[in-house]
Amino acid sequence: MRHFARNLCFVFSAGALGGLANSVALWAAGKTGITTALGVKLAPAFNLLWLYPRIVWGGVWGALFLIPLLNRSPVKRGLLMSVGPTLVQLGYIFPKVANKGMLGLGLGTMTPLFVVLFNAIWGITAAYWLSVTGEE
Repeated sequence: MRHFARNLCFVFSAGALGGLANSVALWAAGKTGITTALGVKLAPAFNLLWLYPRIVWGGVWGALFLIPLLNRSPVKRGLLMSVGPTLVQLGYIFPKVANKGMLGLGLGTMTPLFVVLFNAIWGITAAYWLSVTGEE
């Protein structure tokens, strides 16, 4: 039980770090006008009210890293694990919670691509952190 609790702490912290990386990347893309230039209405304000839940949910999604898949390649592992949050964002959060249409297309036609990209940043950051700390 102690080993499982220790691993759970590591994957949560890795996911939270991934959530921070994802959030900074999303904010920077919005702040520099990249998202707007590509017709996507994603330009969040960088504040604690926006950031805190993203870090916590990143940590919760980090539990996916308890599944022992592709442990030798942080990039492949991170990309694989990012599929879960991507599907939930595009298939549930945007259409049902945020009323932005299926796949978030109400925010712009390139929205799904950005979601895949930013969630890949989450997954790769988390997987890389786990590989650096030796907590695979």
